[in-house]
Amino acid sequence: MILRHADEVPPEEIKKPGFSNIKVRFLLTAADDNPQSALWILEYGPGGSTDWHRHQEEHAIYLLEGEGVVVGDDKDEVPIHAGDVVYTRPCENHMIMNTGTDVLKMICAVPILSGKTGRKTSPCDE
Repeated sequence: MILRHADEVPPEEIKKPGFSNIKVRFLLTAADDNPQSALWILEYGPGGSTDWHRHQEEHAIYLLEGEGVVVGDDKDEVPIHAGDVVYTRPCENHMIMNTGTDVLKMICAVPILSGKTGRKTSPCDE
């Protein structure tokens, strides 16, 4: 069993081109001898966003607080709020933006692909 409090995991700034004002707490990764899935908390500061991207891993996201928009393959901006669930399929284009004045905070479950760490996603062209 693995037990820890999210506050014990320090937030790390995501330093990836096209991503801005986003911090992540890696609650569970392959380093925890958890070979199947990773669990992250993502915190988008006001104006924080990802770029248009896709990756091999699906994402199951539950919004804890804040508001924003998610954009999928259809390119429609769909409002998201605390309590919403967002699922992105493997290699599905998507983008998330914080449109509010407070932090947009979410839990994200990510499968760990064979040989990967669970701390980042894998491009679809790998």
